[in-house]
Amino acid sequence: MLDKNGIAKRIAKEIQDGYYINLGIGIPTLVANFIPDNINIVLQSENGLLGIGPFPVEGDEDADLINAGKQTITTMPGSAIFDSAMSFGMIRSQKVDLTILGAMEVSEFGDIASWKIPGKMVKGMGGAMDLVASAKNIIVAMQQVNKNGESKLLPQCSLPLTGKNCISKVVTEMGVFEIERELGGFRLIERAPGVSIDEIRNATAGKFIVNGEVPEMVL
Repeated sequence: MLDKNGIAKRIAKEIQDGYYINLGIGIPTLVANFIPDNINIVLQSENGLLGIGPFPVEGDEDADLINAGKQTITTMPGSAIFDSAMSFGMIRSQKVDLTILGAMEVSEFGDIASWKIPGKMVKGMGGAMDLVASAKNIIVAMQQVNKNGESKLLPQCSLPLTGKNCISKVVTEMGVFEIERELGGFRLIERAPGVSIDEIRNATAGKFIVNGEVPEMVL
């Protein structure tokens, strides 16, 4: 099965030249490490930055340059810094081509729960609700099962929703799924190396769909 870097590496294969991309916190931030050199993209952060560069080396951090996850970052030549109103204007007007988010649960209809666990204090919902309501293409990067071995790909989410009927694809440690939003279901399109369809089926609580041969992913 894939580790977090493996999930990020597989998602990087979904990126196309010229994309404007928003990366959520957690596994999605790792995707930036695997973007091919021949692909030109621009990373956007909802706290007001366009043109995010690599993470700084130790000693070169600038405390004023952070992403939405409060990690120190660098900027690329030609980058722009602006206020949150401008940033969310970009998001809400669908200027972002691809959004990559983490999640706690995803339903078979493409609903996502990613911001709150009841009974636990959170500082705020962040920008995820605007992103899932506005983005053209949303990919979720997540572990398929929780620490108790329970599936996080569900018939319906049990946690408070971030957005409904909005996810197009999910990449987990076990495989790649396309969401059948109309009929409902997780359609398996690739398997992680060495992982069987039966193993993936047993780790999927929602409707599980297989059409024909499912290839192993190539990383």
